[in-house]
Amino acid sequence: MASTKDQASKADETLRESAAIAPAVVEASSVPSLDDVSRRDKRAFDEDTTNNDSQAPPDNHHEIAYEEHEAQPAEDMEDLERVQTTQSLAPIHSVFSRRKKLFIIFMASFAGFFSPLSGNIYFPALNALSRDLHVSSGLINLTLTTYMIFQGLAPTVFGDLADMTGRRPTYIIGFTIYIVACIGCAVQDSFAALLIIRCIQSSGSSSTVALASGVAADVATSAERGVYMGWVTSGALLGPAIGPIIGGVLAEFAGWRWIFWFLTILAGVYMVPLVVAFPETGRNVVGNGSIPPQGWNMSLLNYLEVRRAKKAIPQTLERKASQASMKSARSALAAKRKWHIPNPFHTLVIFKEKDVAALLFFNSMVFTAFYDITASIPYMFKQIYGFNDLQIGISFIPFGVGCLCAPLLNGRLLDWNFRRVARQVGVKIDKKRSTDLKDFPLERARVTIALPFVLVGDVFMLAYGWAMNYNAPLAVPLVLLFFIAICFNASFNCMSVMLVDYYPMSPSRATAGNNLARCWMGAGGTAVIIYMIDAMGRGWCFTFIAAILALISPVLLVLLRWGPGWREARRVREEDRKKDHEAPDLSPEREIEASKER
Repeated sequence: MASTKDQASKADETLRESAAIAPAVVEASSVPSLDDVSRRDKRAFDEDTTNNDSQAPPDNHHEIAYEEHEAQPAEDMEDLERVQTTQSLAPIHSVFSRRKKLFIIFMASFAGFFSPLSGNIYFPALNALSRDLHVSSGLINLTLTTYMIFQGLAPTVFGDLADMTGRRPTYIIGFTIYIVACIGCAVQDSFAALLIIRCIQSSGSSSTVALASGVAADVATSAERGVYMGWVTSGALLGPAIGPIIGGVLAEFAGWRWIFWFLTILAGVYMVPLVVAFPETGRNVVGNGSIPPQGWNMSLLNYLEVRRAKKAIPQTLERKASQASMKSARSALAAKRKWHIPNPFHTLVIFKEKDVAALLFFNSMVFTAFYDITASIPYMFKQIYGFNDLQIGISFIPFGVGCLCAPLLNGRLLDWNFRRVARQVGVKIDKKRSTDLKDFPLERARVTIALPFVLVGDVFMLAYGWAMNYNAPLAVPLVLLFFIAICFNASFNCMSVMLVDYYPMSPSRATAGNNLARCWMGAGGTAVIIYMIDAMGRGWCFTFIAAILALISPVLLVLLRWGPGWREARRVREEDRKKDHEAPDLSPEREIEASKER
């Protein structure tokens, strides 16, 4: 057994030495990967162990744990995620440690905070802006409408760019545009200038929403995507939570210009850890995180780590082989990326798919109802309760708390339901590796959570409209706003996770399509909501919106019934298209199939 231990030690040393250059396992396909290396080493190690054991006494058997590649014993037979009776052949989905994943998710969530923050911090100042710029309340709401139009349009460009060049460069470009626009909003003096610069501001900040979902898909498998997507979208939900409070304080005590100076300072502070420590996660660039990105795309810490590793490790044969493997893997991924000018029309392709179109349509209608409530709060609360800017901002607190509670509740529900459905259909779950969704009832795992939230939220919205109609005590609409925020945001998250499941290798582009549909429809809603309230009355206005949501809710049942067939048809078309172009498929499903074939 001495030779066995030496061989295992040598295999471990080779893996650790390779990991000094890049974190561990590379995508399985035609790309040379450390996972393949580890499996080859383990096969050789197992063969040698078998030979040695055959010569040893029958009662002298040894089992050696081989890092993370050996199956672990099940501690709880009820939890399929921990039942691993055989070694999985699928590659590890992401090599980033849990601590690094949490940092990545935090940074993506914080980045996603800026777009809704920039929109919602603005609400308490609408009355002051209308007064100072000498325009009506209906006209000042056009700055919300144009903001949302570009909030939907810009991610179609940035999402395409992110899937092509990586997440880090796109983040840096977006925040640079955003900071310049915030400065412009702070110094302008006319309604026309505000209208135009707000469009630029929206373009810079809204890219972060699509990128956040892309980053979550980069590091999280389908089995754990509910929690990770919940946290990564919590930043976007934090905007409606604290934006109006900050905006109300600044508008009341410092003036509305300081709203934009505050955003400028906050974005500048965020840029520091983004440049210094945030790693590239795009799977088309770094695979599962084990392939080093190009030098210009490295964070400062990543660059210093690579330089330190090169100096610390002697030029052994194994290290030279590892460096050659990494260069080959990076070149292979670069060859698969089609370099082109970012085209927003590439995102529109997903609207041709029946299941995706149905999902986006329904999500957009729920989002429009949600934003109609948000945009009308300053107008109605001033009209009914005579609130000033600060009081209006404080009134958003229950609504914001509900937004923050939604991902905590919904993310765990999604992952629990995914495990429950997997148990029913006999699919084993491994959080470290992608689950084959080919025959998995994905729609059942997601829709059965989203639909109850939508229906309950619809009831609360109806009650809110009539409470405002009869000038109910302040506590009544505040409590209703809390539950509306929980229900509608939870449904958003369900549908966003489902969309990323549909497009695991182009999550930013898919999320950009989602953003385009819901923001453009939401822009139409915010443009007319004040006129609807004045014409129909508060109660009947929100009754009309609630009725529309109730009437279109069967769309989710359609997805539950016919969605799996539409999804399978799309997968087959994609497979045929890639065979025709002789381009390898990088999707997790195909990775698993290729591993089984080998």
